[in-house]
Amino acid sequence: MSPTDATAHGSLATDSPAEQAAKASNTDSRGRLLAADGTPLKASLARALRREKIRAFMLVAPLLFFILLTFVAPIVDMLLRSIDNEIVPNTIPGTVEALADWDPSSGVPDENVFRALYFDMFLAAEAKEHTRLGSRLNYEESGMASLFRSTGRDLDDIGDTYKDPLEDISKDWDEAATWYNLMAAGDGRPAAQAVADAARLRLDTLTDDPREGTTDFAPAAEIAEVLPNTARAYTDFAMFAGFIDGDDIREEEPWEAVFAALAIDLQAEGSTARIGQYDGPGGALLKETAAAVDTIPAVDIKSGFLAADEDWDALETWQVMKAYSVEYTPGYFLAAVDMQKTTDGGIEMKPADEQIYLLLFWRTLLLSVSITFSCLLLGYPIAFLLANLPMRVSNLLLILVLLPFWTSLLVRTSSWIVLLQQQGVINDTLVAIGILSDDGRLEMMFNETGTIVAMTHILLPFMILPLYSVMKTINPSYLRAAKSLGATDFTAFWRVYFPLSVPGIGAGAILVFILAIGYYITPELVGGTSGIFISNRIAYHISSSLNWGLAAALGVILLGAVLILYWAYDRIVGIDNVKLG
Repeated sequence: MSPTDATAHGSLATDSPAEQAAKASNTDSRGRLLAADGTPLKASLARALRREKIRAFMLVAPLLFFILLTFVAPIVDMLLRSIDNEIVPNTIPGTVEALADWDPSSGVPDENVFRALYFDMFLAAEAKEHTRLGSRLNYEESGMASLFRSTGRDLDDIGDTYKDPLEDISKDWDEAATWYNLMAAGDGRPAAQAVADAARLRLDTLTDDPREGTTDFAPAAEIAEVLPNTARAYTDFAMFAGFIDGDDIREEEPWEAVFAALAIDLQAEGSTARIGQYDGPGGALLKETAAAVDTIPAVDIKSGFLAADEDWDALETWQVMKAYSVEYTPGYFLAAVDMQKTTDGGIEMKPADEQIYLLLFWRTLLLSVSITFSCLLLGYPIAFLLANLPMRVSNLLLILVLLPFWTSLLVRTSSWIVLLQQQGVINDTLVAIGILSDDGRLEMMFNETGTIVAMTHILLPFMILPLYSVMKTINPSYLRAAKSLGATDFTAFWRVYFPLSVPGIGAGAILVFILAIGYYITPELVGGTSGIFISNRIAYHISSSLNWGLAAALGVILLGAVLILYWAYDRIVGIDNVKLG
């Protein structure tokens, strides 16, 4: 007996009879099977399976991450744009808050709303964001873009109305240091941190520009109490000038809006008493200015806006701003189905001459189905021929089927233009042989006919290949057996062969339909006005009008329509019956 055997024999000798029996049968004292290392077999298998799953996941992780980053994330982002409306509350937050209590039945808003809009727009104009806001509202009401653009140029003039009289009272108001010493919470003065935090939040939501400076600013608490509007306006200026422009605010004269805010505070009820009790930096200058407040024109921001553009006196302008002041809006989806919000918050159809999208959706579905049936009618006989010819001949013909893939899409589409247009090859031939007169040439291009013909040619291989792959698996002896039982050629085909080819029809139909419903290059080139698809409008809004919200809403509706049709197809045919061979 070797030492090892002796040791093992000795250990067995010291075990109880139950333990010796368990070890002899590879089980523990509770009857669980053990692996070679003595651990329970179930736990060992679970650990091995977990390692295999982790290894498999690590293999697919790079591809999964790539798909999520470059495919799923952009699609989700675009879908969110279909309801996103944050540009309005982010650009004019004070105006949105003021409009919340405004009743459209009372007419155009009062002075307080115009004041809120003035300070919001001034900051937005400095950040070059007011035109984006105008473009967004212009989607709902024509003329809003030009209204915001023209008014943005006149905001300085509104502020100059109050800046010049203040500087006439004292030239100190023309000095940047005067403003900084008055407003800054230096020398141990407590800061109005809430004002600073609100200004920083407005700046963060308004602009994504990189911050060139590091200047932070908070107004003194006592000056924010005495001059609340001025403190807010100056803080907006200081934050923007310091963070975005990278300027030293101690050397920068404030915006004209700050002067307008000071005029508002000086003319506010009880301002004389508050200024009389203020003894901080700039107190003497404030008292001097308050004593001459009668020389400053009464603040009338509303008149300044009406002078800039009379459309600010139109009730519809404010109704649109109020209706689309929420962060999330159904407006894009309403526009996508030719509907709109009414002035009282209801929903109605757009005028008949403005309805276009429902027609485009219907045309897209109808033409896509027509193209799918055309491909099936042309592709089924070809696939049947390929599947039943000798291999050498069928491979040669299959190369001809694949040949269009080796030709540019634009070349193929342009070739159909040459063939089908009124002065094209087909019409010239028909006229030459006397079938058509020169005045009776067929219109086969830049309409629905051109779209169906060109797209059928382009998508035909996508129908033939699935059909061929399925038909190739059908045993020819099935037809011979049917004929031997007395069936005619047509009966044998229709009762035996055709049902076996349905999975290929399903695969080809789904493939062609999905490709057709999203095509936009070919309809754009050959469809004219009556043959374009909804995808052409989506491309237009993404690349030309830049109305990404409407484009996203159209895309969501189109996706929903496809999913509904897919569900109906599954209920009728059964997606499990779709095969590629």
